[in-house]
Amino acid sequence: MFVFNLKINGNKTAKILMGVLCIIILIITFIICYRIIFNNYFKTNDDYLSKDTVYTITAQNYTNILQNVHNDIDTYVGQKIKFTGYVYRLYDFNEEQFVLARDMIISSDFQTVVVGFLCHSKIANNYEDGTWIEIEGTIAKGNYYGEIPIIEIETIKTTQEPTDEYVYPPDDNFVTTSTVL
Repeated sequence: MFVFNLKINGNKTAKILMGVLCIIILIITFIICYRIIFNNYFKTNDDYLSKDTVYTITAQNYTNILQNVHNDIDTYVGQKIKFTGYVYRLYDFNEEQFVLARDMIISSDFQTVVVGFLCHSKIANNYEDGTWIEIEGTIAKGNYYGEIPIIEIETIKTTQEPTDEYVYPPDDNFVTTSTVL
């Protein structure tokens, strides 16, 4: 009969287990750091907005988007958008400029103010003030008494006045997400 005598050195075993545990912790730390750096877990709005996607602005999100774009132009430069409004001009606009406007209700007795994006197009003078149009264009930086977003129009067409022609002031709790411009 064969008798096997196994003597375990507790001090040496503890050192080996501690070494294996340290190696496992280092591997896990390396994997986490790699994912954070190379997989962009911390993304900004700019990361979520696809510059190739055309985002449609509606009456419900119109002023929220208008406010966000004006507050952070750099994030939205190059973004394609599509929306409807009426042609509105000021006395100092050139023949290639107009505001694609909507009336924003500011009081309970339906007082309104004109809000909108300044637009630029070579054929802007073909559309009279008050004409309802739908445009598709790209947000760019421009200057009109300071730095503002300007929509460089790519397509433009006349449309009917929408049933929801009014817009409302921006929400304080509106947050831009990957699904909304």
